Amino acid sequence: MSSLLLSDVSLRWPDGTVALSGITAAFGRGRTGLTGANGAGKSTLLRLLAGELTPTTGSITASGTVGYLPQDLALDGDRTLADVLGVSATLAAVDAIAAGDVSPENFDAVGDDWDVEERAVAVLSGLGFTGAGSLRREVRSLSGGEVVLAGLARLRLAASSITLLDEPTDNLDRRARELLYSAVRGWTGTLVVVSHDRELLDLMDDTAELYEGGLRMFGGNFTAYLEQLDAEQETAERLVRTAEQGLRVEKRQRIEAETTLAHRAREGRTAFEQKRVPKIIANQRKSNAQVSAGRYRGMHAEKVEAAESALEAAEAKLRSDDHIRVALPETRVPAGRTVLELEGDLVVRGPERIALVGANGAGKTTLLERIAAGDVPFRIPEAGYLRQRIDDLGEASVVDTVRAAAPGRSPNEVRAQLARFLFRGARAERPVGQLSGGERFRVALARILLADPAPQLLLLDEPTNSLDRASVTQLVDALEAYQGALVVVSHDEEFLGRLGLTRRLELDRKTGLTEVTNSSPPTTSV
Repeated sequence: MSSLLLSDVSLRWPDGTVALSGITAAFGRGRTGLTGANGAGKSTLLRLLAGELTPTTGSITASGTVGYLPQDLALDGDRTLADVLGVSATLAAVDAIAAGDVSPENFDAVGDDWDVEERAVAVLSGLGFTGAGSLRREVRSLSGGEVVLAGLARLRLAASSITLLDEPTDNLDRRARELLYSAVRGWTGTLVVVSHDRELLDLMDDTAELYEGGLRMFGGNFTAYLEQLDAEQETAERLVRTAEQGLRVEKRQRIEAETTLAHRAREGRTAFEQKRVPKIIANQRKSNAQVSAGRYRGMHAEKVEAAESALEAAEAKLRSDDHIRVALPETRVPAGRTVLELEGDLVVRGPERIALVGANGAGKTTLLERIAAGDVPFRIPEAGYLRQRIDDLGEASVVDTVRAAAPGRSPNEVRAQLARFLFRGARAERPVGQLSGGERFRVALARILLADPAPQLLLLDEPTNSLDRASVTQLVDALEAYQGALVVVSHDEEFLGRLGLTRRLELDRKTGLTEVTNSSPPTTSV
């Protein structure tokens, strides 16, 4: 039976930062959703499970073959779809035999896999991949969603007993997501999924949460996990209130005790001064009173200390996760001002909020790239473009990466601004290459929003990919305050529904760019 066993696993980065600490867990047969805030170490843990990273301490044992779909699937543009699927050598051997080359090497390469092309096409088609019949397509021609589907198809063809998926629904349109959900429902073996897609996480049998470097297992899907977490937090809040009340009582009693002791001391001094008792007896009483007062104070001090410890323990159970705190620049575009002229007499005017929708491979990313490059002229001073694949950040520190877009700002000014993006202190000096997907998103967003000059047109390509729920909410809040024009490509209908969209444009390979008159999102049956 397939399984993954972790025994006291820890990972420390070269700069000494602890990524994961003391993790002992077991992933058996079934589906497990791995959740946690951005930067908690979810992708790092998957890389450890996949064997791409070696733990600093502890051990990982895999019973079965492991297949891994990384979050950022880096593919060489010159490779073909067959290369991605891992069937190019077999296909080449089949083609050579068909052309008359009957050398033993070709037959060895094929083995019993004569129908490899048909199986590959069937798997791709089953996942909703358009144009699956051409396995010799170059990777550079694939959209972001098609790249993800190709990676999933590779895992299906390999039939690994253990499968690790890192944000598999990123960039997928609704139809492709539904097909993935269907595949997950029938998944056999061990499946571990990192995702912020609640619908996908609710298909899981169990949920594992990474929090403060440790891993905790919960029975049930994501909804059950949230319900248990909410119940625990309600209990923790009640315990904090009880502990606060207990501390107030103990402090008040200590004050009353000090008042009583002070009153007794005054009475003793008065009796001594008035010589109501012999001196030797008065001195003995004074000595006894001092000893008694010391014990009395010590007792109340211990009670206060115990109450403080109880409050500290109760507060430790409360969560106060950091989330993105962004405030977009005041980049007002007057209503009616022409910002962008698109094909088909479609014009973007003023601070419009437009969703650009369409199936995977329709050309949405290509259109945004053309706008950003100036091939589709815009009539405002500056446009900001947040790419679907955030792979152009380089290896510099967070501060230097952001400051490159605003060279007029001092390093200290940039650091102060980066604190709003949760890069505080030493975290702002970390190399971008060591960051998680969600952290790299924050760097890319900060580089755009802190640029000088600030953009009056924002182009966002699947901006919620790799973001946790709280970060998406903060992004929505920030975009609500934005006063420039906004064009968003996203398959996340929940996110789009929160943006206050004014228009929807749909891009289709055959019909081109058209206005969607029905504002409700399209539905797809599969």
